Amino acid sequence: MNLFEVQNAINQRYKEFNDGQIIIDMKRDDLLHPQVSGNKLRKLKYNLLKAQELKHDTLLTYGGAYSNHIAATAAAGHICGFKTIGIIRGEELEENLEKTLKHNHTLQTAHALGMQFKFVSRYAYRDKYETAFQEDLKNEFGSFYNIPEGGTNELAVKGTQEILTSSDQENYDFITVAAGTGGTAAGIINSTAPHQKVLVFSALKGDFMFDEIARYTSRENFMVFEENRFGGYAKSSDGLIKFMNGRFRESGIPLESIYTGKMMYRLEHLVKTGVITGETRILAIHTGGLQSMVGYNAKLKKKGKITLDYIHEI
Repeated sequence: MNLFEVQNAINQRYKEFNDGQIIIDMKRDDLLHPQVSGNKLRKLKYNLLKAQELKHDTLLTYGGAYSNHIAATAAAGHICGFKTIGIIRGEELEENLEKTLKHNHTLQTAHALGMQFKFVSRYAYRDKYETAFQEDLKNEFGSFYNIPEGGTNELAVKGTQEILTSSDQENYDFITVAAGTGGTAAGIINSTAPHQKVLVFSALKGDFMFDEIARYTSRENFMVFEENRFGGYAKSSDGLIKFMNGRFRESGIPLESIYTGKMMYRLEHLVKTGVITGETRILAIHTGGLQSMVGYNAKLKKKGKITLDYIHEI
């Protein structure tokens, strides 16, 4: 597949409520590419084209140890002929890199695809965009094309504006999407039809997501729900995992617990409690990220928790 010719994703029936009055379909952006799936492919598309235009041969980006963005950037760079560098939060991960790679599917995948890592402390990572930190990176690595954590910038939003098709704009009342940095949500908001509303489910605690999204859109047809049910980013519960297993058995759609699983749990709650009523068609965006569940499932198993019983199929 040519990464720069992103195809339209299929819409798959997820669930119906109230005798078919409320229909939820899911746009399977997770199926766009086996390694650069979902919103990561959308966000990287125009950034990689810009890097080529500027004649860069190296991509540098940032993320945590289970970052979908890190894995996707490594894969996209490998496919398109770029060297890749990942600035990884957590200097302790470098102490025994062989052990880290053995037990961390995300970093193992990125490393196998040629990504070079620089591990930094969590304290230093907070200052990654400061001038002094950036100058140190240039001195160490030379020239590179800089992609922010999570991939969100103006070019990323340009890519995510291509998620909705004209049929999506015509046939659905609500669009729902999970958010980490807000770039995917902003692109979707920019491309909605006048009658559509967007429900954004933040993966993080705090009330900052609205402002992050507003940096990239002037439209106001959206509402943000912060993560206040499961303990914050990358946290889950046995109830959430049971819910995801049940929905997979019903629909055949695998969710992940950081973004899409929580989004669908919260969305169904809005339906069941009567917040969303009447004859309504909803399109939920599957933003991918299933690769991170390999490591996440292993952590749950180690803690004696309920695990995702479909993870072997990813």
